[in-house]
Amino acid sequence: MADWVTGKVTNIQHWTDSLFSLTVHAPVAPFSAGQFTKIGLEIDGERVQRAYSYVNAPHSANLEFYLVNVPEGKLSPRLHVMQPGDDILLVNEAAGFFVLDEIPDCNTLWMLATGTALGPYLSILQEGKDLERFDNIVLLHAVRYASDLSYLPLMQQLQERYAGKLQIQTVVSREKAEGALFGRVPALITSGELEAVVGLPMTPETSHVMLCGNPQMVRDTQQLLKETRQMTKHLRRRPGHITAEHYW
Repeated sequence: MADWVTGKVTNIQHWTDSLFSLTVHAPVAPFSAGQFTKIGLEIDGERVQRAYSYVNAPHSANLEFYLVNVPEGKLSPRLHVMQPGDDILLVNEAAGFFVLDEIPDCNTLWMLATGTALGPYLSILQEGKDLERFDNIVLLHAVRYASDLSYLPLMQQLQERYAGKLQIQTVVSREKAEGALFGRVPALITSGELEAVVGLPMTPETSHVMLCGNPQMVRDTQQLLKETRQMTKHLRRRPGHITAEHYW
């Protein structure tokens, strides 16, 4: 059984009509960058809970979560209207293996995310540990509209912090946007456009690809890399080139 603790909402940032970030103070156990916890509320006598990744680095007292409001959902509409000072429930112990400890050494680490699945990568990069194993890191954030690039300023700050090591690349699928590639992630890999813009190859000899986000993107990209790049899923017992986590 999970141990739950009560936290307090300290800030809510509304990025768009549906995208928002919650900042919470809660006495949770230490976690690893890239892990997730569960957030819950008591609704009509039932504890409704969902998994959300930490955006913040583990050393930060401000626990941050990047969410999308699903109008027909049970939990997110309630979280969407929370105010500073409101109580919120969190699972004490974080979970998940989408962490750098599970990633083998490589020349280029590709961090590919859609939507709110950017969160784990921001946690990893803000923490900044164990990154010397990689010569290059590419952080890609794919969204529908340019207004959905909520954390672009933070991404740009991280790029400056890791000058020469980290490249950021945005992708927008529903409109043309300055500085962003246009289309879907699998198509941009198939065409070679992503590698051309970044200036790095995505090959089994040079790369490890982390995939986090929309299950369709994760499935399609994983299949594409297997079929056209001879890249394999990474397992502890059989090291490979792809590590994936789905966001529902």
